[in-house]
Amino acid sequence: MTDKTVTVIGGGLAGCEAAFQLAARSVPVTLLEMRPRVPSPAHHTGALAELVCSNSFKSKEPSTAPGMLKTELEVLGSLVLACARHAAVPAGSALAVDRVRFSAAIEAALTSLPTLTLTREEVSAFPDGPVIVATGPLTSPALEPALSGLVGAERLAFFDAAAPIVDADSIDRSVCFAASRYGKGDGADYLNCPMDREEYEAFVDALLEAERVTRKEFETDELFQACQPVEEVARRGRDAPRFGALKPVGLVDPRTGRRPWAVVQLRPEDRAGAAYNLVGFQTNLTFAQQRRVFRMIPGLREAEFLRYGVMHRNTFLDAPRLLTADLALRDDPRVRFAGQITGTEGYAEAAAGGLVAALGAYAALQGTVAPVLPSATAYGALLAHATDPDTGIYQPMHVNFGILPPIEPHVRDKRARHEALAVRGADAIAAFVRARSDLRFDLARDALAAALP
Repeated sequence: MTDKTVTVIGGGLAGCEAAFQLAARSVPVTLLEMRPRVPSPAHHTGALAELVCSNSFKSKEPSTAPGMLKTELEVLGSLVLACARHAAVPAGSALAVDRVRFSAAIEAALTSLPTLTLTREEVSAFPDGPVIVATGPLTSPALEPALSGLVGAERLAFFDAAAPIVDADSIDRSVCFAASRYGKGDGADYLNCPMDREEYEAFVDALLEAERVTRKEFETDELFQACQPVEEVARRGRDAPRFGALKPVGLVDPRTGRRPWAVVQLRPEDRAGAAYNLVGFQTNLTFAQQRRVFRMIPGLREAEFLRYGVMHRNTFLDAPRLLTADLALRDDPRVRFAGQITGTEGYAEAAAGGLVAALGAYAALQGTVAPVLPSATAYGALLAHATDPDTGIYQPMHVNFGILPPIEPHVRDKRARHEALAVRGADAIAAFVRARSDLRFDLARDALAAALP
């Protein structure tokens, strides 16, 4: 145990994960979160680890890149993954959660740890001692001058967009049908709104003509590809949406016995199925236009919107020039960064960043070597890309098979290749944990067992 306090700034996924990992190892931690005292443009509550975009953590299948990452998080003893499973709702092969239940589980686990202090206040300067900055994509304006002074002009900005949520009781079940693509999961985890060609064409016309939110002073034209607003996708080509989020493959409309021309999928927001998220419908349309255009979707003619879609600024660092493999600032190693501010994208990726930053801080406090995840793991490969000074123009990225070292000898079959990558990654993370017993993964597992019996 150490008596040196680590300050974690930000109560999102990365910050909560980092705070838990350190406090579980008996390190004194002060977790600073400005909400609800100071609201953010994207959040709706003061809850820790609030999910402001989708409620999905992506695929659970081990032979996918997101599935690989979940395997790694489980082996490393991730709080976020454990709470996501605790709060899971049906979502086929994806891990989706009840937002309220998920946040409550995170906060309960954190506040149960005796060495953790949760303080609700806005930060305007970096404190002395070890710091983990997990301010997410919307760093507070009060902290921005200090951040700029710390990292210089290498910060970049892009935009993220969130999808609307509708009341389940307002969905027309005589039009929508329950099914998952190709019958995955329970086979009926999504509600599907089928469109024929005429309905789709009319919808795209309305989408392209709809009024968008007036741009604010901080906005640019840089839009992160994985969170493109649906209207921006449609601007690439009329068929772009139905080859993306509205793709009808693997689905059959029981009313016609045929595959629809396009399908809008609705994913449950909670276990009770009281609210549904429009999958892939991140948007920057005005609220009035969202009501008008999205009610053109079959099954949503009378939709009641519990939350409208929003678009907001994201800020991230030029990590290849600034950060080490354990997410420490090259010019000031006492400061580490975690989550979306590092330029990695995705909920599970944010949790992994918080975990790695915490392990780095713990190793530094114990005087042991900095942890470096194997590049054969999904997150290790992402970190290697994100912190490699030879990485060129840096843009946010999820875990994906494209950044993993190739299998040798080459496996031609794609499915077999992905399975081989997943097996290799699982072996690599298990070997890492065995080799780094000094990082006390047993303490994290014990704390998880106590928090989520």
